Order: sequence, then C-alpha cells, then structure tokens
Amino acid sequence: MKKRNEAIEIIELLKKTYPDAKCSLDFTTPFEMLVSVMLSAQCTDERVNKTTPSIFCKYSTPQDFVDIDILELEQLIHPCGFYKTKAKHLKECAKKIVNDYNGVVPNSMEELVKLPGIGRKCANVIMLNAFNNPCGIAVDTHAKRISNRIGLSNNTDPNKIEEDLLKQIPEKYLKDVNHLLVYHGRNLCTAKAPKCDRCPLKKYCDYCF
Repeated sequence: MKKRNEAIEIIELLKKTYPDAKCSLDFTTPFEMLVSVMLSAQCTDERVNKTTPSIFCKYSTPQDFVDIDILELEQLIHPCGFYKTKAKHLKECAKKIVNDYNGVVPNSMEELVKLPGIGRKCANVIMLNAFNNPCGIAVDTHAKRISNRIGLSNNTDPNKIEEDLLKQIPEKYLKDVNHLLVYHGRNLCTAKAPKCDRCPLKKYCDYCF
C-alpha cells in the first residue's frame, strides 16, 4: 500500500483535476437516492437518470413502492437491467422501511445494510449523498480498478479494499474520494485503453510502467 502522505497527494491531485466532481445520480429525497443506487447496480448512472423521472413523478415514497404492482414496477425499471431482481428488492426494501422505520430511510450505516438489496457499497453512497455524512468509501468498479492500479490496495474484495483505503485516506477527504475515483475511472483510468499519457497520477501508478 501507499504511504499516507502519498495517498493524500493522490487525492489532492484528483481534486485539482476534477474540481466539480459530484454525485451523478439525480434525486431529491433520501428514498429517491436509495432507489437510484439500487437501480445503478450493473447499470450506468446515465441510464438510471433517464429511467427514474417517469417513476418518481408517480411513485416517490416507500409506501408508493409497497403499493405498486410488481409487474408494473418491473416494466418501469426494465431499462436498468436485472429488473426482476431489482423490483423484488425494491419492494422488500420499501416494505421494511415502512414497517420498521415508519416510512423514513434510516440514516446510519448499521441500519441501512439491514435493508434488502442494500450492501455496504450502496449504504456508503446513500450516507454520503443523501445524508452528507460519509462513513466509509464506496468501492465500485472504478474505485477497485484505480486502487489496484496505483497501489492503494492489492486486495480484490471490495470490503478489504475499503479497509485499505480508510487506513491511508484521512476522514476529511471522505466527502470527495468517492466522486473523484468515479470521475477518474470514467475519464482517464478506464477499464480498457486507459489514457496513461494524460493521467496526473502517473508517477504513483504501478499499471502504466
């Protein structure tokens, strides 16, 4: 793993490269954030943002998702892929929020990961973006790829990668690091044909040498 000062330098470089990095999912409430995150699994944020307006204009609360017919929900979220599994999880999740949390999305990691379909990565995204209270680092495909390439972690398990990152990255950067890794993964450190010649992190990277 990198030394703590190197990890800080990496994050600072990314902040300069992507000063406007932010969440790319559209939402207005914590529950809309939760739905969008669940739909984004193995789907692009762009596709999710094109799909959710037609959903949220009619169904925007946990009770709405409890009441909606599952076949209609499947049809609405079909463009996001894996629609049967996602619809099932959305219904189960909404039901638990209504029954156990009085229809309010819980605002702690401990409670969020108890919801059907919500793992640690999704919970991290919700805590950061819906509640402005980052408790960890969401390790998606971008974070995993970049962490492995530049030597922030040699692990492949997302939870262990997150543990490695949290040892190196100070708490004050947790509001930025998720968005920065996503932007870098989309723009330069892509899965195929990464643009290493333009990358500000070249001197730290094991992959491009």
